[in-house]
Amino acid sequence: MSQINQAVILAAGERKMFDSPVGFLELEESTIIERIITILNANGIDKITITTGYKKEYYEELAKKRNLNLVYCDRYKWTGTMSSLALASEHIDGDFLLIESDMVFEERAISYLLKHPNKNCMLITSESGSGDEVLVEIRNNYIYRISKDIHQLNKIDGEFIGLSKISLEAYRDMLEDFKHNKNPYFYYEYSLLNLIHKHNIGYEKIDDLVWSEIDSVEHYHNLQYLIYPKLKRKEMEIKERHVKELLAEVLEIDQESVSNIEKLGGLTNDNFKVTINGQDYVARVPGTGTEKTIDRRNEKFNSTIAYQLGLDSRAIYFNEETGLKIAEFIKNAETLNPTTAKREDNMELIAGVLRRLHTSDKKFHDDFDPFDGTEYYQQALLTANGKLYADYFELKEKFMPLKGELNQLGLKIAPGHLDALPENFIKSGEDKLYLIDWEYSGNYDILYDVAAVSLECSYTEDEEELFFKKYFGTKPTEQERRKIEIHKIMQDMYWSMWSAAKVAMGDPYLADYSVDRYNRGKQNLFKYLNDPAASLSR
Repeated sequence: MSQINQAVILAAGERKMFDSPVGFLELEESTIIERIITILNANGIDKITITTGYKKEYYEELAKKRNLNLVYCDRYKWTGTMSSLALASEHIDGDFLLIESDMVFEERAISYLLKHPNKNCMLITSESGSGDEVLVEIRNNYIYRISKDIHQLNKIDGEFIGLSKISLEAYRDMLEDFKHNKNPYFYYEYSLLNLIHKHNIGYEKIDDLVWSEIDSVEHYHNLQYLIYPKLKRKEMEIKERHVKELLAEVLEIDQESVSNIEKLGGLTNDNFKVTINGQDYVARVPGTGTEKTIDRRNEKFNSTIAYQLGLDSRAIYFNEETGLKIAEFIKNAETLNPTTAKREDNMELIAGVLRRLHTSDKKFHDDFDPFDGTEYYQQALLTANGKLYADYFELKEKFMPLKGELNQLGLKIAPGHLDALPENFIKSGEDKLYLIDWEYSGNYDILYDVAAVSLECSYTEDEEELFFKKYFGTKPTEQERRKIEIHKIMQDMYWSMWSAAKVAMGDPYLADYSVDRYNRGKQNLFKYLNDPAASLSR
């Protein structure tokens, strides 16, 4: 079974009751189309073509942030879905998934379809009773007939919901068949059905799938307040079951020993608080694209040293191939944030943790260089067909020479966390502070972490002065000040490219984060260079 890495989303149609394309209707913190793209990316599908029509500018704006191919159907008012699908031919060079953009469905629908052994396959469910069902008749374990007219079927075996897997060979035959078309309103599913004498059309039936299409305001209302909450609960139940099975397998224990699974926060991973044999742990399940951006051997080595230094909790399991990690849960945990990190007592603890790390006689697994790292993620972004900022190379000519200036100022190399967000500092009780998540750690200049705390906590000049006094014991020298400012600039450039690459690999929630860091880094760069051309425009 070949690996499918491309999909076509049909999004040309208009719903007159909405002021935007249906795909841009909101679903809590996201939109319908963003959810579809994210699910596809999570399943290794990064070549996505969208056929647009009604208010195509919405998709054109989205394509500035996401890795998308757009095809415009200028006759969307007078054509059916096969016309749109035919227009996508220039971008289709292999087997693909076909999805209608007015749908919301569980994540597992895509993985089930991909795993089905038949190269051509339709996803069906039990009848929804919506009154507009596309009904399916099965014969000899293959799709035999499809119709919205119940009178045309000998029996009803399910409802087709608008998710298909289509082979390149079948698609080419559909295009050939469509050459003779005289009916512009022809639907793609009937074109596919015309080929059953040549291509067996399989099916994957999920009886209890939670899904909805949006053809009306009432549909959208039901989706928001009834179906989507149910869908999220269902997906969470499936994730919890997966976590339980996974932990039981790797720890070689009964599933009954794993209980009280609770979803925690996390920027790039799925983190869960779990109880195993009566003890609380945190299970980290790596997120989309992390295998391409994180060296887990480096993380495992460095986090072990951090535990030996008393900076992190003990990991009872760490798979450096998959990135799955199970660590002891920190009791009475309080996660710091940019506000609580400004309290003087917490500044004292943060400075103490960093000093303990930087003054240890340990050496981490790998060395770090933010300049090399920025170039690495720049290349990762381009490899994933992502888009660089318009003035990136112009800006790069200005910030890359800062590496030479740093070397002249002198670097003091030591183990560094290198991702010193306030949320990575976990307080336990009044005087104990942990530093977690060593995914990006390495050996580098000690002031990089110091700069990160100030930057990530948005310290004012007065707050920064107090924090520096806690860390240095006195005021930093002019040389140290200059190094800190350069580190701040490079952190924004580095994390901007990192997050832009992650977006291109399928993590939409980092798009605004990337833009914000890029703009702030640019502003600080021009400020440092005393250049009047500073601009926050992209």
